[in-house]
Amino acid sequence: MESLELLIARLNRLPGVGIKSAQRLAFHIIAMPEEDVSALTEAITDAKSKVHFCPVCGNYTENELCEVCADPKRSAELICVVESARDVLFMERIHEFRGKYHVLGGVLSPMDGVGPDQLRIAELLERVEKDGAKEVILATNPDVEGEATANYIARLIKPLGVRVSRIAHGIPIGGNLEYVDEITLSKSIENRREM
Repeated sequence: MESLELLIARLNRLPGVGIKSAQRLAFHIIAMPEEDVSALTEAITDAKSKVHFCPVCGNYTENELCEVCADPKRSAELICVVESARDVLFMERIHEFRGKYHVLGGVLSPMDGVGPDQLRIAELLERVEKDGAKEVILATNPDVEGEATANYIARLIKPLGVRVSRIAHGIPIGGNLEYVDEITLSKSIENRREM
């Protein structure tokens, strides 16, 4: 069953899909009606050919500009910096942020050969000055690379006279202290607020 093994191997290469999940997906796809398999194949091909990065912020779009950059109600004075276009989707779920985004395309990671020139940091600095940004919110992940990237960008932006803030990190709502790691607990104390 060379075709099945190839399908499993290809599915296994997707992020977050282990070998058992790849096998389950492959068996499910094979059992699907032919028209559903064709529709899935067409959806993948269509998305791959039509979706591209927004030339302004780096978010995914099928149009010239992404929905956020094209929205005249969104404020260019507030820019939220995220690691990937996927993060924009997560941030938009809360329906609270009314500024614009800037997707870096990763984080600084010298061990992986990713330096400032491999990220969209120069484009960010250009946008901050051109759009007259008043605040930049750094929303990179709270891991070593995310923190290093946030600190690096903050050092570049602060001399421009623009407010730089960092999203708060700490214990999630509904979290239990006994299951929280030391770094998260430390950040929750550091980012405490007056009541």
